[in-house]
Amino acid sequence: MVKLKAPGFSKSMLVLGMLFLYLPMVVLIVYSFNASRLVSVWAGFSTKWYGALFANEQILSAVWMSLRIAFYSASMAVCLGTLCAFVITRFKKMRGRTLLSSMITAPLVMPEVITGLSLLLLFVQMAQLIGWPVDRGMATIWIAHTTFCSAYVAVVVSARLREVDLSIEEAAMDLGCTPLKTFFVITLPVIAPALVSGWLLAFTLSLDDLVIASFVSGPGATTLPMVVFSSVRMGVSPEINALATLIIAAVSVIAFIAWFWMRRAEKRRLRPR
Repeated sequence: MVKLKAPGFSKSMLVLGMLFLYLPMVVLIVYSFNASRLVSVWAGFSTKWYGALFANEQILSAVWMSLRIAFYSASMAVCLGTLCAFVITRFKKMRGRTLLSSMITAPLVMPEVITGLSLLLLFVQMAQLIGWPVDRGMATIWIAHTTFCSAYVAVVVSARLREVDLSIEEAAMDLGCTPLKTFFVITLPVIAPALVSGWLLAFTLSLDDLVIASFVSGPGATTLPMVVFSSVRMGVSPEINALATLIIAAVSVIAFIAWFWMRRAEKRRLRPR
């Protein structure tokens, strides 16, 4: 008789951890197909809430605004975060390097309430001094999200830049490449996976933000987390379950594509020539 080996402690903790993380998502996905308006009562399989979701103009408008803000914020955060990471890792003798590094990482540990309040006061003072912004809306949310997303991108990219072999860049410059051309031809392809990871991280953080957006938004700018939060306070709607299911599906597809692309890029980089 073959004795079944009991699972080890590490495997058991892994299974429990995965259930703790993903079981609520599975329940949410299942109840998005619930025919009942009461989310706690199962009344049969139905897709009518997906149709109701696509007919809800308020939610669709909030989704479109959140996607635009997240795209613009992530793109700008990658540009600013990469510049900051390059300065921190390559200009080690620069005056104020430690201060710059501390200021970049400060948003990582700063409470979102403090960040949102300080940005709100900044925009109010700017409106009084220079007359801009006249109204808080999409532009102010974009600036606020870029501010804290740049810190995350800088951390991710700087970790990758520290692993880059400087001798390759020096050899390229010895052969006549300018520092700018060396960056675009040599350095940029090597750190491309980190840039993609930083962009996806910034996009997710911007899309998920509620606290900071609540401080710096105006009456004409409502993001998706703000709509969901206001809806949940009145009671969980099946439309919100359908929306969350679509978001989970979209994020899963994007994450898989990014993982597959970075895996292929890493294999090409390690392939012997």
